[in-house]
Order: sequence, then structure tokens, then C-alpha cells
Amino acid sequence: MSNPYFQFKQFTVRHDKCAMKVGTDGVLLGAWAPVQNAKYILDVGAGSGLISLQLAQRNPWASITSIEIDPAAAAQAKENIQSSPWSDRMEVICSDFRDYHAENKFDLIVSNPPYFVDSLECPDRQRAAARHNDSLTYEDLLEGVSGLLTENGFFTVVIPADVAERVKKIASIKKLYAVRQLNVITKPGGIPKRVLITFSFSNQECIVEELLTELARHQYSEEYMTLTRDYYLNM
Repeated sequence: MSNPYFQFKQFTVRHDKCAMKVGTDGVLLGAWAPVQNAKYILDVGAGSGLISLQLAQRNPWASITSIEIDPAAAAQAKENIQSSPWSDRMEVICSDFRDYHAENKFDLIVSNPPYFVDSLECPDRQRAAARHNDSLTYEDLLEGVSGLLTENGFFTVVIPADVAERVKKIASIKKLYAVRQLNVITKPGGIPKRVLITFSFSNQECIVEELLTELARHQYSEEYMTLTRDYYLNM
């Protein structure tokens, strides 16, 4: 049985009631998203609350709303946030993102959305809902984001590399354009399997960067350690 919690430097994430456990994708998104000037932040598909907690650690002034459709995961996210140092400026809402209406718009929206679009369904229904985008398509996600993002805001997402161009095309229909992209490579000589993209309403040249996470098994690159050092205990 996997460990029911993951200890970070400034907070603990329990994930035994969540379909998707703490993983590299979420940590990278939480560490890389442009959080500096954001007053209001929205985390779509928050899961355990990991990304929301990272953003709270990075920006001591932001108010953060976390949306999660699965009741068990939402309850666990609330537990993790309530035990963190930043609970007074964070909230968790158990809701379908397509039904969500906010009183204000957001300066930063982040999402580690369902993926494995074309793969076979998982036998476990909760895990399937977390991993597949049958319930929340990229079209749904970007439609919601376009209506909730401030004029100068940013939307940052982590997705499989093989759907990046498709997602950018869908985003452009909503007048959202890629302004920064991080291609994540897990081993020397490999090809990107994951991509982080930041979108905005400003149509400008996209800055494309590359991140190698490991030089060898459990031997992390200096770039990866620099990006994640504020979170992992042993970095």
C-alpha cells in the first residue's frame, strides 16, 4: 500500500482518498505557474489540493479557490488546506467546473486536467473520472477559463505532449494564446511526455523552454531541483 500522505517542507498532503496521488505533474505545475502578481487564483480539478497549497506558499497575498468534482477528493483537499499555514485565504468547492459561477474573475487559473483521452477506461470509477476527460473536455475547460480569467490574467495547464497542439488550437478559438511553454523530458535523449503551457489573451510570441527532470534513476537535474527545492524535503 502506498504512503497515505506526502510530506513537503511547509505542508503535508494526504492523498489516500484521492484517485490521483501526489505526482511530478502537479508539483511542476505548482512550482512553474506565474503566481507573482495574482490576487485571485483558481485551481480547476484540485484533487488533494497540492497545487493550491504550492501556490499559497509562493504568493502570501493571494486568495485561492480550489474546485474538485469528486466529493472524497474535495473533502481531503479541505483537510489538507485546513491543516496548512494558509487556510484563512483558501477555500475548496465541490462542484462540476461547468456549473461553477464566481463573483469575481481570476488573475491566475491552473489545472492538471483529466488525461489519457483515447486510452481504455480504468476499472476503478473514481480513478477513471480523475484520469479521463469524458466529463470535462479540453473544450469545456477552455470555455470556462475564458469566461473566468481577468483581461491580463494567465491560465497554466499541464497536459500530455501529444495533445499540446490540439489544446492550443482550441484555446485560440477562445482568444487564448500560448505565451510560455515548458517541454518536460524525463531522461537524457528522451522526447517530451508532458508539456506545461501558460495562456493569456495577449497574442504574442510563445517562449518555449525545456526541462530535463532526471539525469539517471533518482538522480535529478540541477534545473529540476532548482524549480522544486522549496517543496521537496530532500532537494
